[in-house]
Amino acid sequence: MIPNVYLQKVYAGFIGMNAGIRLGAPVEPTEWTPEMIRDVYGEVNGYLKDYKIFSADDDANGPVFFIRALLDDAVNREMEPQDVARAWLNYTREGIGMFWWGGDGISTEHTAYLNLLRGIPAPQSGSAETNGLIMAEQIGGQIFIDTWGWLFPDNPNKAADYAEIAASVAHDQNGLYGARFIAACIASAFTAKNIQEVIDEGLAEIPADSTYAKVIRAVQKVYEQYPDDFWKCREYLENEWGYDKYTGVCHIIPNAGVCALALYYGRGDLARTIEIATACGWDTDCNAGNVGSIVGTFVGIDGIPEKYRKPINDTIVTSSVSGYLNILDIPTFVKSVALLGYRLADKPAPNVLVDSYKEEEVFFDFSLPGATHGFKTSLPFKTILKANDTIGYQSPGSLEIFIDRLYEGEKSTVYYQTFYRRDEFNDEKYKPTFAPKAYSGQTVSLKLYLDKFQGAELYITPYVRNTYTKEVTELQKEKLKEKEWQEISFVIPDTNGSFVEEVGFAIESPSSLTERFFGKLFMDEFHIYGAQSYDIDFAKQAVEFLSVTPFAHHRGNWSLQNGNMVVESDTNCASFTGHYYMKDAVIRGTITPTAGAHHAILFRAQGTQKYYQVGFAGEGKVALHLQNFGLTCLKSIDYDWEIGTTYQLEVEVRGPHISARINGENVLSYTDSTWEHGMFGFALSEAGGCIIEKVEVRP
Repeated sequence: MIPNVYLQKVYAGFIGMNAGIRLGAPVEPTEWTPEMIRDVYGEVNGYLKDYKIFSADDDANGPVFFIRALLDDAVNREMEPQDVARAWLNYTREGIGMFWWGGDGISTEHTAYLNLLRGIPAPQSGSAETNGLIMAEQIGGQIFIDTWGWLFPDNPNKAADYAEIAASVAHDQNGLYGARFIAACIASAFTAKNIQEVIDEGLAEIPADSTYAKVIRAVQKVYEQYPDDFWKCREYLENEWGYDKYTGVCHIIPNAGVCALALYYGRGDLARTIEIATACGWDTDCNAGNVGSIVGTFVGIDGIPEKYRKPINDTIVTSSVSGYLNILDIPTFVKSVALLGYRLADKPAPNVLVDSYKEEEVFFDFSLPGATHGFKTSLPFKTILKANDTIGYQSPGSLEIFIDRLYEGEKSTVYYQTFYRRDEFNDEKYKPTFAPKAYSGQTVSLKLYLDKFQGAELYITPYVRNTYTKEVTELQKEKLKEKEWQEISFVIPDTNGSFVEEVGFAIESPSSLTERFFGKLFMDEFHIYGAQSYDIDFAKQAVEFLSVTPFAHHRGNWSLQNGNMVVESDTNCASFTGHYYMKDAVIRGTITPTAGAHHAILFRAQGTQKYYQVGFAGEGKVALHLQNFGLTCLKSIDYDWEIGTTYQLEVEVRGPHISARINGENVLSYTDSTWEHGMFGFALSEAGGCIIEKVEVRP
């Protein structure tokens, strides 16, 4: 039975998870003892660091991308471990992002990934028999599984089963019990009456004689003895269940103890729970993230304090191979989770949910309580942004922009950030890469409603900001009508080889100093859609987070030289960018092979293991290949090409029809419908080198 507040609870749980991750991340390394945390930060009662933009974190990467096994493979059947293993391989760039690449035999996830590449399938890839018990019981078993709890509300057994399946890719025994426990707690938190009930449901899903169950019950006993002093319990954990007894880099058992401690002593208060989890040290972002998921789901959106919610601003970044997907709007993501939950329950989703989600486009309707969808303002002194849960275009919910005493000569902007650069981040963390959420040629539309209190007219001017020049291109100024919903739409102009990093509108008024503008502006149904038409000029790109913007690289050494992108690799490699849901398009790239015999343009890429590629494929050959966890040649033709010669490769896709041209000459046509949308990029199928010049994407 799916609760009436299902979507809102998933939203609260996901924000709670990210609040915990963000709170605990600054003191995650083991050098940060509880004593050191107290010495430097005092009592933990708010975010420890004021991030410009919080970088990607493995604790969020896993929950976001591993459930895609249900979208890609286990669509109409029960999920199996290898389905999740395929998601690992498909969305992860080797050696960069997603999880900790600490070395084979050191990092559990790194080891499991290499096992999968070696041909060891899941669950053997994560078994104690394969990797040893210590490796199999590290903390990753429970930190990547939050979404499985949200997919099965009020069904802790099913949530635990799927969490175990997912965790088995890299973990075993207590690593699996941790996955089952946390997922079951989240699933039960939808309707549980108290935290003890939540914990009991979690314990019911793991063996009673397991070490994991024993540490949870041990914490409960200490809590009952010292209910007002969590430091007594933390001291007990250090003495009886500490890292000296459970070895490896980050064992699950001590951290399970901290999770239980935080749940008991937090007593259902989201803020207090994640604060305690952070103050206790050990793996702070993992523990605070897990208990944040549980308690966030339990208390709902009203139980998340503004001090933890506001800095998140409905946006996180992740570090998969898709730069487009890495810019994650939280309300949109939780809607996708809820729709998947309805599908798994074999229940029809409410029409209001179905209508508010557009997978292939940017669409924000502000229907979730307190939703801001990441919007920002350049002048918060004059334009104050907040969610309005009552006023909306067709249904309740909008972004309220309170305009405070604006007068002639002043201008403030309200915008959605569509691209990110390295200088906006405080640290490297899990090296996110980005492809824009908006492109030249696409249409932007939005609904505005003006409620004026005093002052003269109000004007808005749509604009975009160029990420290379930082210049603002303003479009047609519009005078707003009062007390009436008004649609504003515009086409994103050509960015001349660069990209748009902001899409929004400027607000102005000719009001005088004696009667400055006061009023409210409401925005709803912000929408970016349509075909893209743009170029990539590598002279206007940069190397950031180990990748050439706006690409994400999978293997190989990619760099910028003399205004071109250059790749040199001693193995096969690929590079990806573009709109993840792009379908029909013409893609051109000018390349000069410098070494090796396989140089291709790839398209309709849905990850590192799913795409088409067409190009030079051996001496005197051009071929079209299908990548589906292994390359298959679909068609090959004779074509004389030479190392050191420059060629324009072009591919046109219309539905299942694929056509390739070289220097304007038609060389190959084929029909195949395996992949219907995806990114594009470049690939070397074996060791080699290549120079890539200007790139074009056309409708």
